Amino acid sequence: MSTALLTDQYELTMLRAALENGTADRRSVFEVFARQLPPGRRYGVVAGIGRLLDSLESFVFDDETLAFLTSRGVVDAPTAEWLSKYRFGGDIWGYAEGDCYFPGSPVLVVEGTFAEAVVLETLLLSVLNHDSAIASAAARMVRAAGSRPLIEMGSRRTHELAAVAAARAAYIAGFSTTSNLEAGRLYGVPTAGTAAHSFILLHDNERHAFQSQLATLGADTTLLVDTYDTERAVRRAVELAGPSLGAVRIDSGDLTVVAAQVRELLDSLGAEQTRIVVTGDLDEYSIAALAAAPVDAYGVGTSVVTGSGAPTAGLVYKLVARGDSADPDAPMRSVAKRSAEKQGRGGHKSVVRHIDGSGVAQAEIVTTGESVPGPHDRTPLVPLVREGGVVGREPLAVARARHERALGELPPTALQLSRGDPAIPTEFVDTHVCP
Repeated sequence: MSTALLTDQYELTMLRAALENGTADRRSVFEVFARQLPPGRRYGVVAGIGRLLDSLESFVFDDETLAFLTSRGVVDAPTAEWLSKYRFGGDIWGYAEGDCYFPGSPVLVVEGTFAEAVVLETLLLSVLNHDSAIASAAARMVRAAGSRPLIEMGSRRTHELAAVAAARAAYIAGFSTTSNLEAGRLYGVPTAGTAAHSFILLHDNERHAFQSQLATLGADTTLLVDTYDTERAVRRAVELAGPSLGAVRIDSGDLTVVAAQVRELLDSLGAEQTRIVVTGDLDEYSIAALAAAPVDAYGVGTSVVTGSGAPTAGLVYKLVARGDSADPDAPMRSVAKRSAEKQGRGGHKSVVRHIDGSGVAQAEIVTTGESVPGPHDRTPLVPLVREGGVVGREPLAVARARHERALGELPPTALQLSRGDPAIPTEFVDTHVCP
């Protein structure tokens, strides 16, 4: 399926005009960055790069797509002819999935002709804004949970395709499993799930429901115990499954109080190894509040798939440099917006994350021109596409491990849930200015 129409019309109107006036082939550099993090957040997490690379390979204008565009008058015949041969042939660098970013970090750098790069704006931003928002929220929840695993279970709270992407992004940020089977099929995310309240209500009584689930799934299953009376349900669950019952799930009430009561009851019944899973509109703050409760795992839905109050990462796609003419060897000129509220910083940039001798990040140094890393520094930008060919695809497990390392190098205050400034400052250094 072509991804070419996952875009805004104005990109094709700009293309049409640029082809007409001769500027379409000017070499151009676009940059994806966030002017600021969501209020109170101390870092963002990059996610969606793998999905973006897949979508880029499908970004072609086939006959059906072109027929739609011409029938609506979006493009004229010369533009349609140009689009029929479109394949992105430039270079893309980006922060690798799982890495952290900060205000002004050039999360993605796209270099090619103006025509081939401008049409990618909406696709790139829609993928990165959604997935990075989910991963950023998920990372906070994982830190709040400590060593306790989290299950992503928000599919019913968002668009059906967004749910798949959200499960992938949450897994990169440290969630253990997802309830979404398509995410399991497409991306290999581990899946989990047992039963809902409707299964209990289907049966004549709770005993029959538990017996049925145990007979089908075995004693290691998770029984939902708060449909009617939680204490009675726990007793019944242990009676039927024995002390080897895998887990019970609590979905309502004061979870701190109820979890303590259920733990005490389970232990008194000899089910010391039975785990307690809690669900029910959890977010990073309620998870943190449960830190002292006898909880073994969390199931998170709405908050994670909606970015926990920040449903977009706020990333933008801006032209930062362009050639003086269509000549591939023409000098490059730094360009940037100068409007009062949305000023930009022009120039093709490189990045160094300055890390001290103790392995703690101190600053994000964004430089126009070449940058020189120190002995402990690292350069977050990595090649993703070279001359139109994807070179940055990697297994999801690699991104997941990278995320752990990236968080591990941040100052300890970065992991606090309280409001605060970005974990490290972004420092801009002009070492070279295009003519």
